[in-house]
Amino acid sequence: MNHFEKVFQCFPPKIQHQITNLDQWTKEAIEEVRVYKGREIQVFSGGKRISLSGRIEGSDINNLLNNLMKFSYYAYEEDLAKGFITIDGGHRVGICGKAVIDKGKVTLIRDISSLNIRYSKEIVGCSDTLMHLIINDDKSLNNVLIVSPPNCGKTTLIRDIARNISTKGYKVGICDERSEIAGMYNGVSSYHFGMMVDVLDGCPKAEGMIMMIRSMSPQVIITDEIGKKEDVAAIKTCVNCGVKVITTIHGNDTADLQNSEIIELIENKTFNVIIFLTDVPAVGTVREVLRD
Repeated sequence: MNHFEKVFQCFPPKIQHQITNLDQWTKEAIEEVRVYKGREIQVFSGGKRISLSGRIEGSDINNLLNNLMKFSYYAYEEDLAKGFITIDGGHRVGICGKAVIDKGKVTLIRDISSLNIRYSKEIVGCSDTLMHLIINDDKSLNNVLIVSPPNCGKTTLIRDIARNISTKGYKVGICDERSEIAGMYNGVSSYHFGMMVDVLDGCPKAEGMIMMIRSMSPQVIITDEIGKKEDVAAIKTCVNCGVKVITTIHGNDTADLQNSEIIELIENKTFNVIIFLTDVPAVGTVREVLRD
């Protein structure tokens, strides 16, 4: 039984049997399970949407969330205020409801109205054909930017890049602000990495990159979804310190990059390689590669 099949057991009995009775291919291809108060659960699998019969009540959502957290509310309190939690297996649960604000900050989400359980998949080897773009013939590493719309496989790709680089003997630091890359659970990654991967979990990227440089002497830092001015400043610091950066940003094409906060990095050709992903004909397809 894999980690996501264990998630199925957290659902109310009236829903649980519908999910477990799906054919094996559909279960293995599940991407998201979206749970709505007062409505039917929607399962997204293999590019298709499946509606499960039966209305979900507020008590169902509360019980489901408690089961997913293993009734350890205080262990997840900080993440709950951010609108998501990462559970065993590295899967992420997005949470919507009534935001409680204190001194300008969200401190709690109550009256939960919907959950989005995203299946975090590990595809070992999915970066193999791209490693020649990341590691040069002289064994030096490139600074790499992966540009991708949401749900096109960028996090799965950089996760496998981290594994690939580490198994080749490089020291890798992962700044995992949203706990998506490494899927840390009780201090252990949910995925297969090499022997020399250090993970800073739940820390803002800009701060985390500097902390990594000061404390862990990485040869390359991997992070996800840059886009703020402070991210740009941190990447410049990494490069100036001789640390390579492999990261991602949401976007479709070069026009999106020109209109983003990272335009300075693009104009200065900070990234030796820019990889554009698409979901056509399949998630994770490389549409274009730009090399400096």
